[in-house]
Amino acid sequence: MLAIYEKKTTSLDLYRPLRNYIAMFYSEREAQNLEDDLQTVKQYRSDLARQPDPSPTSRRDLLQKYFKALCLIEIRFPISPDNDHINSVTFVWYDAFKQKQKASQQNIHLEKAATLFNLGAVYSQIGLSFDRATVEGRRQAIHAFIAAAGAFAYLRDNAAAKASVGTSTTVDVSVECVGMLERLMLAQAQECVFENTISKGSTPGVSAKISRQVGLYYEEALAALNVAPLKDHFDKGWTAHVQLKAALFYAEACYWYSLELHEKEDIAEEIARLKSGASTIAEAKKSSKGAAAQLLDAISKLEANINRNLDRAVKENDRVYLMRVPSPSFLPPLPAFSMVKTMPMNEVLDASKEKMFASLVPDSSAKALSRYTEMVDNIIRTQAEKLQQGSELTRVRLKEMDLPDSILSLEGNFSLPTDLKEDVEAVQISQGPAGLEAELQQLMDLRRVNQELLVQTEELLQKEATEDSQFRSQLGTRWTRPQSSTLTKNLQDRLNRFAANLKQAVDSDARIEHSVRDHSALMSILDCQPIESALPSLARPIMSLDANEDAIVGALKQSLRQLETLGAQRAGLEDMLKEMKWKDDVLPKLMTSAGSFEDLFRKEIAKYDPICEDIAQNIEGQEQLLLQIQARNEEFSAVFNLQDYKASREKCYKQIQAAIAKYREIKENINEGLKFYVSLQDAITNIKQQCSDFVMTRNIQCQEMIEDVQRQMAGLSFQDHKNTGSYSYPAINQPHQTQRSSSHPPSDPQNVPHPHPHPQPQTQYFQPPGQSTIPGYAHPPPPYTTPQQPPPYHMPPAPGAPYPPRQVQQPPTNQEYGQPAYPGWRGSYYNAHGQQPGSLARPTYTIPGPYPPPHQGYYRQ
Repeated sequence: MLAIYEKKTTSLDLYRPLRNYIAMFYSEREAQNLEDDLQTVKQYRSDLARQPDPSPTSRRDLLQKYFKALCLIEIRFPISPDNDHINSVTFVWYDAFKQKQKASQQNIHLEKAATLFNLGAVYSQIGLSFDRATVEGRRQAIHAFIAAAGAFAYLRDNAAAKASVGTSTTVDVSVECVGMLERLMLAQAQECVFENTISKGSTPGVSAKISRQVGLYYEEALAALNVAPLKDHFDKGWTAHVQLKAALFYAEACYWYSLELHEKEDIAEEIARLKSGASTIAEAKKSSKGAAAQLLDAISKLEANINRNLDRAVKENDRVYLMRVPSPSFLPPLPAFSMVKTMPMNEVLDASKEKMFASLVPDSSAKALSRYTEMVDNIIRTQAEKLQQGSELTRVRLKEMDLPDSILSLEGNFSLPTDLKEDVEAVQISQGPAGLEAELQQLMDLRRVNQELLVQTEELLQKEATEDSQFRSQLGTRWTRPQSSTLTKNLQDRLNRFAANLKQAVDSDARIEHSVRDHSALMSILDCQPIESALPSLARPIMSLDANEDAIVGALKQSLRQLETLGAQRAGLEDMLKEMKWKDDVLPKLMTSAGSFEDLFRKEIAKYDPICEDIAQNIEGQEQLLLQIQARNEEFSAVFNLQDYKASREKCYKQIQAAIAKYREIKENINEGLKFYVSLQDAITNIKQQCSDFVMTRNIQCQEMIEDVQRQMAGLSFQDHKNTGSYSYPAINQPHQTQRSSSHPPSDPQNVPHPHPHPQPQTQYFQPPGQSTIPGYAHPPPPYTTPQQPPPYHMPPAPGAPYPPRQVQQPPTNQEYGQPAYPGWRGSYYNAHGQQPGSLARPTYTIPGPYPPPHQGYYRQ
């Protein structure tokens, strides 16, 4: 058999040009980071240029590693004569069969082609090194020869044409030469199979087919050697060797096929096949000059066997069969069967998983990756939409058929719609209708507190007014301070409005109580726990004609389970899509692709075809199943009178909804009432404090005025003193007086301001609102006498609304304390008083407090 020598090359420094390119177009730091990769490439090229390693397997590994490195270099480093490219690198390789011829190119494809050629040559040397006398030796030789054929085929398909561009080329890496070498390696691999066949003692028919295929491979190689450009390129010994091998194995096929014919007693064709084999050997021996002695011995042995069998067959035919022997030219072709094929080298030479120069991503690869990502995203989006539409279609169709709710209802598993269920749970969490009584009681307690505060405040003013009247009647004109009724008009008006508000609130509370009582039966359904216990149930028919209800239900449930399985399968398919996209790292393949990106895109996108087909089948299967479910559901509805059940269920739903609406209405009214009473309590407490301050101040004024009257009377005549001495001026709530200059302590020292220690006789202690200053009285008016201006405008309540809307308005600077019955009370719970035409609307009350509310409501009264 034949082995191929490697191509020779000259030494070459790739390190410096590649490093300079990285530093120039990327950065010096990037060049430093890639120092190890650059050193590795340098070592690979240096080992390749040295004499072949004594171990063919080590040489094979080196060639494979270097070729992968070249694939990575090709897409990152442009090597060409262009000024912008790496133009200082020139690859020089000599022809393997005519070593005086060489190719010199600034083209990395020549380097790749030469590396692939040497890889095929090393594989052929490995195949020739095994001992073919043993079964294992022949098996290993077969593997090596088909690997050599794979290397030459990969060279022919990927690099031969690119390496032959220009004038500086060699024939050994041409498409014709590497194609011939591929057939030669396959012939030698098939020859090893034939040797195995003979050693195992296979039938003549099998041996004939295998040997004929060996001859065909050699004939294909010989045909390439006899035409340009290989006709005069190879040594004559090569051509003679291949020619003899072709003749030898044609004759072998004739010999083994004749043995099978002899067993069938087809003597005429047997003689014709033997004659054809003998003539082929005789013709080949004429041009066997330079052939190996072993090959010539094999031909001689075969020729002797053929001639012996031919003589025997001729004698048998002459004596027994007397058949007419056909001409060899009229015989059909001998059957052939190939037991070997070229080994695919794509995975062996795949550089996509290599990490060398991984940080350098050229623009072309980045753009190609972006385009591929868009293609994948489009597939993912389209398929995901199909899955989602399928799930949505299932949901809508099942809802239209009221499934699986009707099945669950038949089994006692009732359920409310989600939104209605949430509303009921919210009501039950807030104690439900049963909790309204406690809130009503809280409402009445707050009302009672407000009434008591109002009565206490009115009593304070009434007591002060009574005392003032007593002194005025006793002292007559000497009692010069203003009457209480004049000063407390503003306070009394506000207290009256509070009383009116409380009266209205009592009516509103009564209406709420009546509403709770009147609708207690309606709202009682909300107290059912669980609420599903209030729903109607789907019952079996009272009378059954054929007792097939269970079968109908079982078939429908089975279809629903199948539909659920399809739904789970859709979820799994969607997860598979996402996982495939996540794992689809095509960038290394793009960067190592030497062909068209479009071809790579089609190949990579094809990975998604199976799952897309599964999605289409899932959607189609679901549609068929939905049609089946619809037919079975119609039968189920007819047997179990589903229409009447739906009607009663919807009626129950509406009852629950009405109960929730009424509960919320009452709850809102109660909350408004609670807010009102809390706000009113703050207002009454505030005005009560003002009244207390007023009463305390009046008491101090009363004591000082009594003292002034007594001093005036002390200065009169004795007679006058006698006449007036019968009058007694008791000081109301007058404390024990120690010194005239000391201030009189108020009953509430924290809230009542202290008077001057030495008041003037004619000092006015209080000035009513709107009056000019009275001579002799210089004290400023207290804060509670500030007049209240009416609001500038008023928004009337919406007709039929339970509470008037609150208007967003800043409270006036000096606001009165008035409050409507319930702020926001609407409808029949609040009866607004009429307003005089032309008058401005005055708020019934205004909520006071340390912090003003964000909204203030005004309405007509």
